[in-house]
Amino acid sequence: MKTPLDTLQTVFGYEDFRGQQATIIQHVIDGQDAMVLMPTGGGKSLCYQIPAMVREGVGIVISPLIALMQDQVNALLQLGVKAAFLNSTLVLDDVQHIEQQLLNGELNLLYLAPERLQNERMRSLLSRLKIALFAIDEAHCVSQWGHDFRADYLQLSVLHEQFPQVPRVALTATADEQTREEILLRLGLQQARLFISGFDRPNIKYSIEEKQNARQQLLRFIQREHLGNAGIVYCMSRKKVEGTAEWLCQQGISALAYHAGMESAKRQEHQQRFLREEGLVMVATIAFGMGIDKSNVRFVAHLDLPKSIEAYYQETGRAGRDGLPADAWMVFGLQDVIKLRQMLSESTASDIHKKKEQYKLDAMLALCETVNCRRQFLMAYFGDQMAHACGNCDTCNEPPETWDASEAAQKALSCIYRTGQRFGVQYLIDVLHGKSNERIVQNGHDQLSTYGIGKSLEDMQWRALFRQLIAKGLVAIDFEAYGALKLEGACRPVLKGEQALFLKRSHKKTGSKQKTNREKRVMFVSPEEESLWEALRNKRKELADKQNVPPYVIFHDSTLMEMLDLKPSSLEQMAGITGVGERKLALYADEFLQVLCAEG
Repeated sequence: MKTPLDTLQTVFGYEDFRGQQATIIQHVIDGQDAMVLMPTGGGKSLCYQIPAMVREGVGIVISPLIALMQDQVNALLQLGVKAAFLNSTLVLDDVQHIEQQLLNGELNLLYLAPERLQNERMRSLLSRLKIALFAIDEAHCVSQWGHDFRADYLQLSVLHEQFPQVPRVALTATADEQTREEILLRLGLQQARLFISGFDRPNIKYSIEEKQNARQQLLRFIQREHLGNAGIVYCMSRKKVEGTAEWLCQQGISALAYHAGMESAKRQEHQQRFLREEGLVMVATIAFGMGIDKSNVRFVAHLDLPKSIEAYYQETGRAGRDGLPADAWMVFGLQDVIKLRQMLSESTASDIHKKKEQYKLDAMLALCETVNCRRQFLMAYFGDQMAHACGNCDTCNEPPETWDASEAAQKALSCIYRTGQRFGVQYLIDVLHGKSNERIVQNGHDQLSTYGIGKSLEDMQWRALFRQLIAKGLVAIDFEAYGALKLEGACRPVLKGEQALFLKRSHKKTGSKQKTNREKRVMFVSPEEESLWEALRNKRKELADKQNVPPYVIFHDSTLMEMLDLKPSSLEQMAGITGVGERKLALYADEFLQVLCAEG
């Protein structure tokens, strides 16, 4: 029987384990339970795939989405691993064939959706098998505090009751302390060993801008940084998804829409195109993404504020899974904050749940408003402390200016008070600017001492100030009064001039600063090298199309990059490339060597 390291090298084509992988794998091989928190792209899958191949029996993997399990099985089959899935896409003959393979002991890994375990036939089948382990992927789905809660996951504690001797490993990339505790409790894993490998994704650059003209900002970002690259753009509403995708296409960007309201066949078609074609941008609601294993997504953009840091981290984690440079870019504005807080206030959830969600939203807003390193803020939220600023986020690269906003804040707070705490942001700005419209005159607010005292600041600057006052808890939004702003007790020292207030200065993006495509600047040193890169990608796509699988299932971009750098000229040299195991060496080495020799 092969050792874990032999399996890693010969099957998966990696020279050595990373971080805690070796310890986790041996722990599970020894028959012990584990909970694994590891960032996306950190190699979580190996933590159950290798033990399933080393231990006697079949590894049963509980996976939440059909697309995810299909991708993982395709990738394993490419490596020569005996894997299969059982889900609703299969016809009866296929199901019976896989069941017979299981009974014959011919599979290393079987992927199942959690709801399938409620099926009496499935449980009966499992009872007749030698099971190596149970892996519960995307384990945050079990938690009511998680952002992808799935009721079916609550039933997974029965695995331990029915199979007490089978080790279980729960895995996720995203869970704060409360979510971790609930996962352990719900799954009956209180005695499991907890492995936390850190949350940092150092290859991802985090950037957050104030929302001014979101579509134009997005277009400028794509054209400067990621023209021709695969990316995901998240929007809050289905209407906005469709409108943004159509608009990007009109601007010459290949874009597709994806949301839960689309016809199933159309949605599936768009997902398959995104996985298999190069350079497509998917504009989507959060219905898209958890099952996406595409390794070369070069950017994730948000046109609306996510509800929590967990959701933001999970969604941005879909970028740069291959370890190459990637961007997490977002625009946000005051209206995002108002909309999300209104949705929360109108929720029928319990007060305890609302309070927790309010805390998560406040933390998300604080990340947007911070003047310090964004990565340090993100890591600290998950309890992962970074001693130094990262140098790979917008606040590190272009530190924001701060200004003494004490006087402006006093004007804003006074205006809220003197207008009766009954009006929204735009009305307050109009009063501060001294506008003489019918509504202001009828209310008599043109006679107030705050009327016209704010002409020194533009609309955008006032909106930024009100947003930051809300973020700091000095001002609240009263949704019973249609989004009116009202004063909080914490504002008193600022209003009375007893406490100075320094805020982030708002700047209008001019769009004058030109950049070249950052990925290409990193990747290519000559036209010849770029030509070879395209030739390698074309060969990969040709092989993928023949097998009807996504290109990254053949080789990740990082593997092609290593070929580009090292230019192997023999099978022996090709075997040394990361990601080229024994089976892929036999299947594809000659094809890629021909490309390298021809272009060289």
